[in-house]
Amino acid sequence: MSKINVLYEDNHIIVVEKKPNILSQSDITKDIDLLSMVKEYIKEKYNKPGNVYIGLVHRLDRPVGGVMVFARTSKAAKRLNDGIKNHEFNKTYVAVLDGVLKKEKGELINYLYKDEKTGKSKIVNKSYPGAKLSKLNYEVIEYVGNKTIVKINLITGRHHQIRLQFKNLGYPLFGDQLYGKQNKEQIRLYAYKLSFNHPTTKEKLEFKLLPKWKELEDETIIHRL
Repeated sequence: MSKINVLYEDNHIIVVEKKPNILSQSDITKDIDLLSMVKEYIKEKYNKPGNVYIGLVHRLDRPVGGVMVFARTSKAAKRLNDGIKNHEFNKTYVAVLDGVLKKEKGELINYLYKDEKTGKSKIVNKSYPGAKLSKLNYEVIEYVGNKTIVKINLITGRHHQIRLQFKNLGYPLFGDQLYGKQNKEQIRLYAYKLSFNHPTTKEKLEFKLLPKWKELEDETIIHRL
């Protein structure tokens, strides 16, 4: 059976941890991906014949870990997607920034454009063809040396949004190999909290899982997240 960390499952949804550097879904690299792992887990656990339906309703960048929910039925997938459109689906991230960000709370608003050829995004003017509004709120949790730990609530979910918006602010994410300083560290970005309405019962569900980073070893920091 696939070795995945299952936080919750029922007949409609399954909530799991996405490990850093695992794809959310298969791409041209054909590397292992979480969607396939969840399908294998369900197939083996419940002895399902044939293809297993698992609906992907949101993604995390390959190097980023965190909590993800998958739908086990097409009806659940539609309702979860409707929840995303209606802003009833909330992802909260923790990140470590390079540098000391002195403004302790703020909202970042930019326009992003994704270049499909390069797989990278960039911040552009509002009038740029294909530009998409990108918004997030952040709160500084703690300072560790010359780094800043922040909690981030996404308002929109654009490609590489968090990474680009903080780089644009002058504080790239620590360990970001694509947009930050080149080093051998794992990117410090993790989707640690996920809340949404259950697609069938409508109950408000919340799941929380913190990464094991050296910057989060202090219990007082953990309690603030």
